[in-house]
Amino acid sequence: MTKRIAIIGGGAAGFFSAICMAEKNPHLDISIFEKSNTVLGKVKISGGGRCNVTHHCFNPKDLIQYYPRGGKQLLGPFHTFGPTQTIEWFNKYDVKLKVEEDGRMFPTSDNSATIINCFLDAVDQYGIKVKTQSGIEKIIPKENGKKGWTIQFQHGGTSDYDAIVLATGSSSHFWDMLKELSIDIVSPVPSLFTFNCKDARLKDLAGVSFKHVKVAVQQTKLQSEGPLLITHWGLSGPGILKLSSFGATHFAETKYQFKIRINFLPTYNEDELFEELNQFKSDNPKKQIITSSCYSEIPKRYWQQLIETLQLENKNWADASKQDIRKLTLALCAAEFSINGKSTNKDEFVTCGGINLNEIDFKKMKVKKYVNLYAAGEVMNIDAVTGGFNFQNAWTSGFISASAIIDSIDN
Repeated sequence: MTKRIAIIGGGAAGFFSAICMAEKNPHLDISIFEKSNTVLGKVKISGGGRCNVTHHCFNPKDLIQYYPRGGKQLLGPFHTFGPTQTIEWFNKYDVKLKVEEDGRMFPTSDNSATIINCFLDAVDQYGIKVKTQSGIEKIIPKENGKKGWTIQFQHGGTSDYDAIVLATGSSSHFWDMLKELSIDIVSPVPSLFTFNCKDARLKDLAGVSFKHVKVAVQQTKLQSEGPLLITHWGLSGPGILKLSSFGATHFAETKYQFKIRINFLPTYNEDELFEELNQFKSDNPKKQIITSSCYSEIPKRYWQQLIETLQLENKNWADASKQDIRKLTLALCAAEFSINGKSTNKDEFVTCGGINLNEIDFKKMKVKKYVNLYAAGEVMNIDAVTGGFNFQNAWTSGFISASAIIDSIDN
């Protein structure tokens, strides 16, 4: 009898698991169920519509450092299916990937439609059924030691399956459903967001960016470094997004009210910078402070606004007191900002939370408590910083869940 497999969730992880399964056994009856009327929504918007497929990081020990939650558990799976295998997989379907300066990898077309069409063509090729507007009301394990599951649909009716892959992403409805099966769920909170900040130093400077800063959250050990971007509502850029990801739980507990300290010149400490500014003062006594920034790393517009907020705009360097230099030093290498809220990063929305990682056998991506119940992607409490890492989790967990189902069926 043909084995029937249900993939719940029509996103990246669900499609990848289904296709990998069909590659290994094209005779399976595989169905993808998606509650909305479209599939692969996150794939479409990822990377500004270009789809950041993965990252040019091939050492699993280095790769897991980009995962605030789930990195340790993914070490073994990344040895089985990591970025190298991802590139090979897409190449097999004539999808070529390119690497950018920061390590992110995109299709050479720079169009997420390339990835979407690759998946849609593959499910057509293998006869995988894709059923949209098919919300799931409940999944029910077979009784009396029998393998398999019954799915109860929201629109009515039921259907039986030999195995299920949970690929529902950040679905609170589905997490609540899993709680009824005594599967422990970590409560979700946002994990990739920008910081809201109203500060005179940032006013009307949207678009101004810094190539490299260090950011630390006061009264915690949380810190990160990288590019920073001033936005209409506050602060963004890779350095901020990374921090938001690693500090997701803490920031939620503070209700997104906290203080950060930014070093805009991370190669200096306070004493070194103070000494250098005093030397610059001695060397350039007649120059106006507001028109003579000492550091190319500080954008001109930010420097001018900073000098105005410090009330030094009418002074030459010779007029700057020791206290003035000290204030400027702190403003450059230990600037404090109050954060009051968060905003979504572009159109992307990532959360931490989901199936407790202790519930998962990561050699198979299997839910330990049940027979033939598997998980892939963000339904688990796994998330990563930007750069293609969340998709890599989708590909890795999708491949391993598919392989485990094939092994289970064959045995």
